[in-house]
Amino acid sequence: MAGFLKRLFGGNKEPIDYDRAKDLAAHPDSKIRTDLARRDDIRPEILYFLAEDADPAVRRSVAANDAAPPQANLLLAADCDDSVRGDLAAKIARLAPGLSAHDQDRLRRLTFEALEIVARDQVTRIRQILSEALKDVANAPPDVIRRLAHDAELVVAGPILRFSPVLTDEDLLEIIGAEPIPGALAAISRRAGINTQVCDAIAATDDTEAIAVLLGNPLAQIREETLDRLVHRAADIEAWHRPFVERPKLPARVAQRLARFVAADLLRSLAERDDLGPEAASLVALAVEKRIAEAALSPEAKASTRLAADRSEAEARARALMDCGQLTETTIDTALASGDLAFVTAALILLAHLPAKSVVKAIDTQSAKGIIAISWKAGLSPGLALQLQTRLLRLPAARVIPPSGGDFPLTTREMEWQLEFFGAAE
Repeated sequence: MAGFLKRLFGGNKEPIDYDRAKDLAAHPDSKIRTDLARRDDIRPEILYFLAEDADPAVRRSVAANDAAPPQANLLLAADCDDSVRGDLAAKIARLAPGLSAHDQDRLRRLTFEALEIVARDQVTRIRQILSEALKDVANAPPDVIRRLAHDAELVVAGPILRFSPVLTDEDLLEIIGAEPIPGALAAISRRAGINTQVCDAIAATDDTEAIAVLLGNPLAQIREETLDRLVHRAADIEAWHRPFVERPKLPARVAQRLARFVAADLLRSLAERDDLGPEAASLVALAVEKRIAEAALSPEAKASTRLAADRSEAEARARALMDCGQLTETTIDTALASGDLAFVTAALILLAHLPAKSVVKAIDTQSAKGIIAISWKAGLSPGLALQLQTRLLRLPAARVIPPSGGDFPLTTREMEWQLEFFGAAE
């Protein structure tokens, strides 16, 4: 038997005519049928016949055979044997993207249908095989890629999210906004050349791991404003410190902020960077000097010094934005959402043209009416005045004064009185 098989299927195999192939396809020895199923020179209908063979080894050979007709692939996509579907997944993932528009429509339709069935397979390993095979294929079927990107298992979705050139920015933004599975955002954050819109969407989430990966991706196009918002959240998130410090082209104010809280080894790396530019290097050096001076202070003095520095920096940022006409309600709302309350306070002082002590007094006494009056004087909306009560003053719901019919809940005279009161309270 071994000699027969060697002559029939060995190295320099001889062509088999149709009738002989039909006889071998019905041979009682499954080894002969398996070897026949591996051949690429037999008629498609023979391979289709073998795709229904009772022996999984025969069906696996057909599944892995590039010459198998699309009808056989479609049949095997629903095979009861995992290994058959796994071999098929690897094959059609390799072949399907090569089908051009000039191929017969029916051929393409059947092959893509088989691909979609495999992409819905209940066995994770089968979908994983497909994902790994298609992750970097530029002309893979978009519907299949999107299905894999939304998979509930990271081993399936991860390779597609990280590498697939088929996914558009719109696809990525949809995934980011749809409560993705753990690890999905980190996979997206590792993509080469992520644009600013996608970076902004990831930075706006609470996924600290994904943001750490994003910061560590030198090809991620993170806007200076986004880095600025992130650095104000970074003090208590140690996982962000190193990727922040090692990030290329750090803006001056971001570098200065980092110098105030990163560990000594990172502080040294930050100070030794040669790409900061004169302004950033000077600010970092100043921050290093302050850190050295603070080390000798008592805990109470350190806290007071740090608070004063926070206020000073916030005032500088707010004034810079005001000078270029960018200190807007949107800017204040964003700062509120990120917890940058020192900046919000500084912005209210500048926009309302009030003494700093007047605004701080209203905030410290948690005066709902006072903050409403300040918002009105600053030219802000009743809606933002409501947000200031809940987020800046941290008032419980029972003490909040909501807008009245979309307008401020106090009369003009009442708000003027509040401003006079807090002005007199200096």
